[in-house]
Amino acid sequence: MWNMMCDVMPTISEDGIPQRNSQLSGDDANFEQLMVSMLDERDKLMDTLRETQVRLGESETKLAEVEKERDSLQRQLSANLPQVSGLLFSSC
Repeated sequence: MWNMMCDVMPTISEDGIPQRNSQLSGDDANFEQLMVSMLDERDKLMDTLRETQVRLGESETKLAEVEKERDSLQRQLSANLPQVSGLLFSSC
């Protein structure tokens, strides 16, 4: 019976197993490094997005202030322009 077991059992190549495991380990290490790189890149992009959103908010606030100032100056010009025009024409 023991003799039959030896005939049936496949031979194991000890040299091939470490190679295969090191190949898988290398693939796993490469995959892990790729994932880490992708996560780092995602974090950088998220930081850039947050900074850009902050700058956009500041720009929108400044734009609103400038528009208010423009409107105020436009009203002042409109209110004073007829008086200036009258002075210019009366001095001629």
